[in-house]
Amino acid sequence: MAQPGTSSIINLSAEPLLSPPARDQARRNFYHIVDHFDTQGGTVGGGDGGNRSNIGGGGPQYTRPLLIRLTYDFSLSPLSQDNFLRAFFRSLELSIDEDIGSELDEQVRTRFFGFADYLINNFFLPIKATTRQTPQPSPAFHSAVQRIQGGGEFAGTPDRLSALRGACLIRDRHRCVVSRSFDWVEADRRFRRDAGNARDDDGALLEPTPLDHLEVAHILPHSLTKLGKDSELDPSKQAALAILNMFDDGVTHLIEGTDIDRPRNALTLTLAMHRWFGDFKIFFEPVPAAPEPHTYSIKGLGYPALFKNLVPITRTLYLTDNRTIEPPSPRLLAIHRAIAHILHLSAAGEYIDKILDDMEGTRGQGVEADGSTDLGRLVHLGLWLDGAVGAC
Repeated sequence: MAQPGTSSIINLSAEPLLSPPARDQARRNFYHIVDHFDTQGGTVGGGDGGNRSNIGGGGPQYTRPLLIRLTYDFSLSPLSQDNFLRAFFRSLELSIDEDIGSELDEQVRTRFFGFADYLINNFFLPIKATTRQTPQPSPAFHSAVQRIQGGGEFAGTPDRLSALRGACLIRDRHRCVVSRSFDWVEADRRFRRDAGNARDDDGALLEPTPLDHLEVAHILPHSLTKLGKDSELDPSKQAALAILNMFDDGVTHLIEGTDIDRPRNALTLTLAMHRWFGDFKIFFEPVPAAPEPHTYSIKGLGYPALFKNLVPITRTLYLTDNRTIEPPSPRLLAIHRAIAHILHLSAAGEYIDKILDDMEGTRGQGVEADGSTDLGRLVHLGLWLDGAVGAC
């Protein structure tokens, strides 16, 4: 599903900051173009040029101009915004530093909406699909059999996930960082050992503490750096990482290769919190004036009743003595927050949910009789996931 003029994003390399006059001109041109196409009405399907996109004749819609505007607005640094503007104008084959004027022809229109589709197909759709569920460590015996038979995504994956879960549980004191529920498995072990005197990691009695099954949740998905069969990142993954780098220039070095499975890219959450976080329904917003570092206001996007009164809430994340286990990265949590807002405010999140529902077969047999299934994006997502429906 390549779009005109968008392949150049993949090869976008870090360049110096734009000069203030050049940035001002680029911003004026950018908002002029976005506003121009946002005022042109028409609800159409797929990628044929309307300012809103839906699935066939019905289903959720998202606003393409707003998606582009928000992706720029939520980029986290001046250099990242400059890189986004460079990619945008390069994709539209327009000058970044000259007055655009009012002549925006059909070719520019096609490239503009192609750029929005490029962002959806190569970043927002796959990252939402793959962040829904972090793969959990397999039992040791099963992992050993997998490795003998050549299973796993790349060498040592089961061991790394097991180590990541253990490190996060220790750092987060065997508690969900949001609900503060204590890990049921660890509580069972302590009750069997100490009965009524079982205590939590801070020495308090466990007896009145709420318990739940806890999971390790990646902030950015484990599969984002999954290598292909040739032990290389395929072009779709390279594109996703290039777009990710536009949110915060240089951030991809935090998750390169096996670094994707380091504690700085993970949280301990209950199953419900994990699902909400992976769906970008909840996010962590730093509290600037908080007396302690790593303090966040955790908020939800949607009706409050959906979150069972667990959010909004302010939490200070646990830290280990001497930082022996690194805390969740504020940069990665900021990117997660930015993605959550873009998906929500542009309605792209609801649009993607419909695609994922179709892919999982929750509506009929995966293809709607009314033509509302977006087959092109299902195929694209299937290729991104290497054919594994529901892969993590």
